[in-house]
Amino acid sequence: MAAASSSDSDCGRAESAQLFPSSPSNEASSKWLDAHYDPVANIHTFSSCLALADLHGDGEYKDRIDPLTLKEMLEGIREKAEVPLSVQSLRFLQLELSEMEAFVSQHKSKSIKRQTVITTMTTLKKNLADEDAVSCLVLGTENKELLVLDPEAFVILAKMSLPSVPVFLDVSGQFDVEFRLAAACRNGNIYILRRDAKRPKYCIELSAQPVGLVRVHKVLVVGSTQDSLHGFTHKGKKLWTVQMPAAILTMNLLEQHSRGLQAVMAGLANGEVRIYRDKTLLNVIRTPDAVTSLCFGRYGREDNTLIMTTRGGGLIIKILKRTAVFVEGGGEAGPPPAQALKLNVPRKTRLYVDQTLREREAGTAMHRTFQTDLYLLRLRTARAYVQALESSLNPVSVTAREPLKLHAVVQGLGPAFKLTLHLQNTSAARPILGLLVCFLYNEVLYALPRAFVKVPLLVPGLSYPLETFVESLSDKGISDIIKVLVLREGQSAPLLSAHINMPVSEGLAAA
Repeated sequence: MAAASSSDSDCGRAESAQLFPSSPSNEASSKWLDAHYDPVANIHTFSSCLALADLHGDGEYKDRIDPLTLKEMLEGIREKAEVPLSVQSLRFLQLELSEMEAFVSQHKSKSIKRQTVITTMTTLKKNLADEDAVSCLVLGTENKELLVLDPEAFVILAKMSLPSVPVFLDVSGQFDVEFRLAAACRNGNIYILRRDAKRPKYCIELSAQPVGLVRVHKVLVVGSTQDSLHGFTHKGKKLWTVQMPAAILTMNLLEQHSRGLQAVMAGLANGEVRIYRDKTLLNVIRTPDAVTSLCFGRYGREDNTLIMTTRGGGLIIKILKRTAVFVEGGGEAGPPPAQALKLNVPRKTRLYVDQTLREREAGTAMHRTFQTDLYLLRLRTARAYVQALESSLNPVSVTAREPLKLHAVVQGLGPAFKLTLHLQNTSAARPILGLLVCFLYNEVLYALPRAFVKVPLLVPGLSYPLETFVESLSDKGISDIIKVLVLREGQSAPLLSAHINMPVSEGLAAA
C-alpha cells in the first residue's frame, strides 16, 4: 500500500495533521502527535518488511508493504523511477523474504542454486562519493552464506560462509573502502565479519535466541527471548543488559538527524514501544495492541514519523513533535522520586563527638584488640573442629576408606516419636558393608525397641533410610539428647556420630 503524504512542513504542524484521520486512541506521550490509526487495516508484516522510500523521485516518501518478489520490485522501480536509484530507494526491498527465489532463479551465476531461499537482507553503500549510487544488496541464505550483490548487474561481489543460517543482518561502512557485517543466526550466536574475511572473525554467544539486531553508533543492540536487551561491541564484549517488562516482538532504529540522536525501539507484547539510548530509557509509547513492526523516518514531507503495525493488523502513524527532546528518565523508569529527597539526619550530639574523638585517638589500640579477639576466635574454632574429628562427633565421615554422610529426622508429637536416619555412601564407586548403628540415650526418659541396627550394603550415591521408634517415658515435659553412632563391626571407635535433640512430648504435657 502507499499512503498519502503529509502537507508541506512550512505550513505548520496543524495543517500537516489535517491530512491524516484523527486517532481515537489517547496520545501516548506529549512528544508524539497521533496522525493516523486504522485498527482494521489488515496489515500483517514485520519490521524487516516495512520501509520508507522516495520511489518516484518527487520528494514524497511513502511506505511500502507489498508482498512482491525481489525481481518484480526491481523491475517496477526501474520502470517508474525518474531518477537513478538511491540508497533510500533500496531500503524498502526488505520485503517478503521467503518469496525472493525469483531473484535467485534469474541470476546468471552458477554458484547460486536455483532453489536457494533467502532468509534476510539489507543494503550496503558502495562509497560515499556518489550519494545516488545504487547500494549493494547483502543477502543471507538457507545455505549458511552471505552474498553481497550488485542489483543492477546481478553480479556477486563477495561471498561469505557462516556456521548457521542468518536471520538478522546489520551492515556498517562502505563496500569499496571497508565494511563490517553482523549476522544473528539460528544457533543463537552473532558472527562478525569484515570485508576480506571469508569466515567470521568474532562470535558473540547468546544465552537465548535473538529476536532483533540493531546497530546504534558502535554498539550492537540485541534483543533475546529472555525479555532483555543486550549491548555488545563489535569484538563481542558485553557492555550492558536491560530487562524488559514483557516479551520483545520487534526492534528497529530511531534516527533523528536534526538532533543527531540514534536510539533503539523495542515493541513489547504488553502493548508498549520502548525507546532506549544505550541502557537509558528515553520514552514509552503505549498502543491499543501489541506492535509487530516498526519504521521511523521521513514520511511524506515529515522528517520524523513513526509507522507501526499491530498484531491484529492495525496501522498506527505518529509524528514526532518538532519541539520534542528526548531526555534521560523521560520514560518513567529509574529510581523513584522519593530517593532524591534529602534525609532528615539528626544533629550530632556531644556523645557522638566524644566517641569520634576517642576512636580517632585510640584507633591503633582498638584495631590491635580487635585482631587479638579475631585470632582467638579462629584458634578456638580450629581446636573444636579437631576435637570433633578425633572423637567422630560430626555427621560426615572424614576418612577416605568409609566416606559416609548421616542426617536424622524426628516426626511426631509424642509420647511416641518416629526417628528416621538417612545414611549415604559418598564414595565414587566403592560400596560399604559391615556397619552398625548404635543408639545411646537415657533409659529413664526414652525407650527404643533396639539399641543396635545392622546396616545393609551401601551402594555409592544412594541414601538409605533407617527407621525406629522412640517412646518418651517422662511425664514432666522434659527432653534429652539421643546420640547416634555409626561403627564398623569389631571396632570401638565410631566412624561418625550425630546428636539428636528430641522434642518435648506434647502428648504427656497435655495429659
